[in-house]
Amino acid sequence: MKKIIHIEGMGCQNCVRHVKEALEALDGVSGAEVSLEKNTAVINLSKDVADEVIKSAIDEAGYDVSKIEAA
Repeated sequence: MKKIIHIEGMGCQNCVRHVKEALEALDGVSGAEVSLEKNTAVINLSKDVADEVIKSAIDEAGYDVSKIEAA
C-alpha cells in the first residue's frame, strides 16, 4: 500500500532529508521517496498508518500537509 502526501514548506535538500527521516521513523512505513520539485512524499506502508499519524510526524518536523491520498 502507498500514500502520496502533499507537503508545503520544503525549500532545500536538507528539508527533503528531514521529512524522509520523520516518515521512515513511523511504525508501518517501510520507505519514503520525497520530491522537492513536486512537494510530495510517496510512502510505502507495511501496515495501515492513520493519516493523522503521518500529518503529526510532518508537523513535528516543521512542515505542513495539504493533502494525503492513496496511491
